[in-house]
Amino acid sequence: MSKRHFLMMAAYNRWANYRVYTAAEALSEEEWRRDTGVFFGSLMGTLNHILVADRIWLHRFTREGAAPTALDAILHPDLASLRQAREKEDARIIEWIGALSDAEIAGRFTYTTISDMRTISQRLEPALAHLFNHQTHHRGQAHAALTRLGRPSIGLDLIAFLRTEDGRAFA
Repeated sequence: MSKRHFLMMAAYNRWANYRVYTAAEALSEEEWRRDTGVFFGSLMGTLNHILVADRIWLHRFTREGAAPTALDAILHPDLASLRQAREKEDARIIEWIGALSDAEIAGRFTYTTISDMRTISQRLEPALAHLFNHQTHHRGQAHAALTRLGRPSIGLDLIAFLRTEDGRAFA
């Protein structure tokens, strides 16, 4: 996969996160925290987990920034501060990928796992694919939580993003 592909995924990621967070603004505090049966329980837990995982991976990739030590950490219990942190992290991802060369994307990196403290060395390219796949997976759970809370469905398909003004640059 090329740098262009990962730039597209980073832009898509920001767009999809914006849509989920905008839909979440209609929730009451009780709904925001309600266990809807998704893996991290509530929409609050799910959206926090996505940010936690992104920060862990970005720290592994860059050796910079905060690296939470628990996958279920609640970094921001309120939607407003979580959204602000999410927007900063999305910008950080886009900026970092924009600075990568194709050779760096094809290269390797080494990190220590948080679960069992193993040292792993692997290619960056599949780890970047995982970063975006992981977000898509849990955004789907966030969408399910919103649906269970009676909110209208929101379109999150990559192809829908590619039809937007920002997405057309990649189409």
